[in-house]
Amino acid sequence: MNTQSDPNRPSEGITPDALLHVGTEGPVTAEDIVLASGRDLNPKNLAWAEQKLATEGKAALDRLLP
Repeated sequence: MNTQSDPNRPSEGITPDALLHVGTEGPVTAEDIVLASGRDLNPKNLAWAEQKLATEGKAALDRLLP
């Protein structure tokens, strides 16, 4: 039995590095902020995120991401 992983075979449940995005390279939306905060997408949370985005700008997302 071969215990080494095949680098050409994607691992199940693991996102490849090439698909990961960090930082605020593009436009930030209220949805981005809600999702980064771990909250559900609903009107109340979107309103919260829109307010946060209006006051903090792109930095609002940076503060939520590790």
